[in-house]
Amino acid sequence: MYEHRLLLCFLFFLSFSQILLSSCFSFSNSTKICPHGQSLALLHLKKSFFIKKSHSRFCRFPSYPKTEHWKEGSDCCSWDGVSCDLVTGHVIELDLSCSWLSGTIHSHSTLFRFPHLQRLNLAFNDFSGSSVSVGFGRFSSLTHLNLSRSRFSVFPNSLLNRSSLISLDLTDCGLYGRFPDKEIHLPKLELLSLRGNDELSGNFPRFSENNSLIDLRLSFTNFNGELPASIGNLKFLQILDLFGCQFSGSIPSSISNLKSLQILFLFDCQFLGSIPASLENLTQITSLILFGNHFSGKIPNVFYNLRNLISLDLSGNNFGGQIPPSIGNLTNLYELDFSDNQLEGAIPSSVYGFSSLSYVRLQDNLFNGTIPSWLYTLPSLVELDLSHNKFTGHIGEFQFDSLEKIDLSMNELHGSIPTSIFEFVNLSSLYLSSNNLSSVLETSKFEKLINLTDLDLSNNMLSLTMSVHSNSMLPNIQTLDLSHNNISGMFSWNVGKDTLGRLNLSYNSISGFEMQPWKSMQILDLHSNLLQGKLPTPTNSTYFFSVSHNKLSGEISPLICKASSMGILDLSHNNLGGMLPHCLGNFSNDLSVLNLRRNQFQGIIPQTFLKGNSFRTLDFNSNQLEGLVPQSLIICKELEVLNLGNNKINDTFPHWLGALPKLQVLVLRSNHFHGQIGFSKIKSPFMSLRIIDLAHNDFEGDLPEMYLRSLKAAMNIDEGNMTRKYMGDDNYQDSMMVTIKGSEIEFVKILNTFTTIDFSSNKFQGVIPECIGNLNSLRGLNLSHNYLTGCIPLSFKNLKMLESLDLSSNKLSGRIPQELTSLTFLEVLNLSQNHLIGFIPQGSQFQTFGNDSYYGNPGLCGFPLSNRCTTDEIPYPSQEIEAKFESGFDWKITLMGYGCGLVIGLSLGCLIFLSGKPEWLVWIIDKNIHKKIVRNKRSTRGRGARIS
Repeated sequence: MYEHRLLLCFLFFLSFSQILLSSCFSFSNSTKICPHGQSLALLHLKKSFFIKKSHSRFCRFPSYPKTEHWKEGSDCCSWDGVSCDLVTGHVIELDLSCSWLSGTIHSHSTLFRFPHLQRLNLAFNDFSGSSVSVGFGRFSSLTHLNLSRSRFSVFPNSLLNRSSLISLDLTDCGLYGRFPDKEIHLPKLELLSLRGNDELSGNFPRFSENNSLIDLRLSFTNFNGELPASIGNLKFLQILDLFGCQFSGSIPSSISNLKSLQILFLFDCQFLGSIPASLENLTQITSLILFGNHFSGKIPNVFYNLRNLISLDLSGNNFGGQIPPSIGNLTNLYELDFSDNQLEGAIPSSVYGFSSLSYVRLQDNLFNGTIPSWLYTLPSLVELDLSHNKFTGHIGEFQFDSLEKIDLSMNELHGSIPTSIFEFVNLSSLYLSSNNLSSVLETSKFEKLINLTDLDLSNNMLSLTMSVHSNSMLPNIQTLDLSHNNISGMFSWNVGKDTLGRLNLSYNSISGFEMQPWKSMQILDLHSNLLQGKLPTPTNSTYFFSVSHNKLSGEISPLICKASSMGILDLSHNNLGGMLPHCLGNFSNDLSVLNLRRNQFQGIIPQTFLKGNSFRTLDFNSNQLEGLVPQSLIICKELEVLNLGNNKINDTFPHWLGALPKLQVLVLRSNHFHGQIGFSKIKSPFMSLRIIDLAHNDFEGDLPEMYLRSLKAAMNIDEGNMTRKYMGDDNYQDSMMVTIKGSEIEFVKILNTFTTIDFSSNKFQGVIPECIGNLNSLRGLNLSHNYLTGCIPLSFKNLKMLESLDLSSNKLSGRIPQELTSLTFLEVLNLSQNHLIGFIPQGSQFQTFGNDSYYGNPGLCGFPLSNRCTTDEIPYPSQEIEAKFESGFDWKITLMGYGCGLVIGLSLGCLIFLSGKPEWLVWIIDKNIHKKIVRNKRSTRGRGARIS
């Protein structure tokens, strides 16, 4: 019985299938083919384009030239990318996206000969030079238009009249100009995307109340102004994307009308003010992204009803106060980002049920207290970033092993690293730097962290114990930073054989280092340790190698020259010696810094430098190098710092260095340079030089006035409009020693505005050139211990930025110019051991200088010396004031007074000389002379105060 029923069912299905197939076949036979005129139009359209694969290189889907298969004589409805009406045969859809097309679409193009077209997709092609012409407005039945990534230009107003439009996608197609300000009447429009057209500006589009808009995307455009209250009219809106626009002002409260809103992207705009409390009405919202604006105030407690929220990002604003308690209601949260604000206080502790929370970013705030326990119990947590806060206490044990990134750096945490961290097989990044962690780590603990790529434990108090079986650990490590810790003894941890690119062990007490065969090593920093023995030879791939401030000895092996990728080599402050390898100047085109300062190297400086080299800093200071300055340095066109100080170089002044266009620092001090500096054949030598130190040599003759006139880099520095930075780059910054008042001071970094000249302890003679006064950005000037004569130049009054002036131990004479009191930045002044005379200027910085600034000048008087000035030594008025007086002197008035006074004067004179009386007149004259002396003293003081 059962089998009989099955047979009947099968026969019924078979007969029904035959009927269905028959009807489908007859319907297919009745389908209209593509009209001939439309076939010709499509073929003509095909000929107007060029085919090139790169024109669709940004396509997200497989691309191919769809039009290549369009052939004359075949039904165009069967062509790739063409769809027709099944009844009339008219072309109703044209999809040429990702078709490798390029060319220009004009308003008379055959593209616009399809009046029944409903869908048109030209995305991911290259129609450069084409405008979205009025032709697109001719498609009266058009519902979907996609021109994204197709490089059109001006936005067509005519498109806003197509009431049939449902979807308009003009993403990143090169539109420019201004979007129409008129109200948009497109009642069926559900999608409008203009994103990625960064030259398209306008206000927020105005839609009529009768709209169906669901998706509005304006990101990465130049739309600006404030969001209008009419935004509340978009009652069906689900996605609002304004990422990277120029909108400003506050968020209107009418945004609460968008009851269907699911995604709100307002990040990286110019919004300010507080978040409206009406945001709590957006109960359907899943993503609220407001980062990168200027919002301020407290985060409102509006999250009680936003239970659908998955992603909450308020980072990069100015929010203050504490995290609102309603955050605990967001039990579906996947991402929480409050980073880079000014939030403070403790993180709420009564939080439960965050089973999906995977990303927690609270870094760069002012949070304090201990890390709440619930953060250790999140089962789906992938990333935890609490860095740059003020958290205290111990790091707790994590309950789940899903974590891939942990960043707790720059806090005040103490204790040991929790053992649970060493169980995280998926962990790729661990940053615990700049805390107070103090445990002893065994390298064997890291054996399970097979996916770890970045490990930063720097700036703690950690110790490290090498395990016997530690060679195969951390196979994927790329960056390892253990600097500023308590690591001692031999470091022989062979990690990341194929992957380790950055290793920083600086500022520890490591006494030995075993170089490993790292294949990818680029940055190896071992400076400021206790390394002894021979110099380790870096691997060939190394770009940065520093072992400065150690106790290494022996010679530099020529094998170091195999590191052909070397860019920065710093071997300074060791006990290295012997001859320098000749290859040091030419083994790497990328070498920009060679620092061999404070060693025991002997012999000559390498004589050969590669043409087109990258040398920026050459520092051979404090060795025992001799011979001449190699003239091959002239090809180092990028050279900014040349430091040859404190060696045994015996040469004349290397005037040819003046041709180096970027040379800023030249130090030749404490060598055996000799002779006159003289003149240069170069028209404007040393144009970029701003630090020059020739001290403690045997230079003689006059000061080099020609070179001093050429120091343009020490003139007219506008610090207010100049970015203050240090010489060097992110990997290496230059340093130097500067002698001030006989003491050497190390400048660990050199500001790009610092300028100084030190010609001290030579045999220069003659007068000080007035042109030094043109170097009005000079910070330090030391001409001491020479044989200079003449007066202190009045032009020194122009050195308004001068902080240190040392002219001691010369043969200078005359008075100290009163105008020097105008140097308000002057902190150090030494004029001792000269032949200066007269009154010491008073006022401004001169009130701060002691006896040491003037001793050895018997002719000086006044404060601070105990030698008081007599009447004859009262300060003369400044030359400027005398000039003003002379320019205002009227000889006509003098002659008028002379005529009247002559008769009276002669009569009184005769009477006084003959009788010695009247005594009252003699008394009046004596009194007036005394008053005049007092007035002169006060007047001089007053003028000095005004000048300063």
